[in-house]
Amino acid sequence: MNLTLIITASSLIGCGVYLILERSLTRVLVGLLLLGNGVNILFLIASGRAGKAPIEGTADPADMSDPLPQALVLTAIVIALATTAFLLAMAHRSWQLNGNDDVQDDVEDAAIRRLALADEASDSHDLATGGEDDDVLAEEGA
Repeated sequence: MNLTLIITASSLIGCGVYLILERSLTRVLVGLLLLGNGVNILFLIASGRAGKAPIEGTADPADMSDPLPQALVLTAIVIALATTAFLLAMAHRSWQLNGNDDVQDDVEDAAIRRLALADEASDSHDLATGGEDDDVLAEEGA
């Protein structure tokens, strides 16, 4: 194991997670890219030592490198490219509409948060019966 690669991967993942928790879509994008690169380095660390090319008949199978981690890294690169394009499009559209790329709070989430902080139930929930009022259900059934 190479300690430098492990420290690099862990610092990339840590910085990526920190940036993903921000409100700016640009910072979220950079955080996703850092996180993806850190995970790709971890894949390569987990694959073990370098070996011969995994082509049948060119080397002893014990000396060949495992091609699966390399395939996973290539797949992760393609997924990261698609995610980057999507987040760039979202940030650009947000910039066009709002003049910034910050993610806004949802109005309904804010109302639910206010009710939770006040320790109140919403109007559509009856705490005594656990749901709708029994009288209302009896009237509808009659």
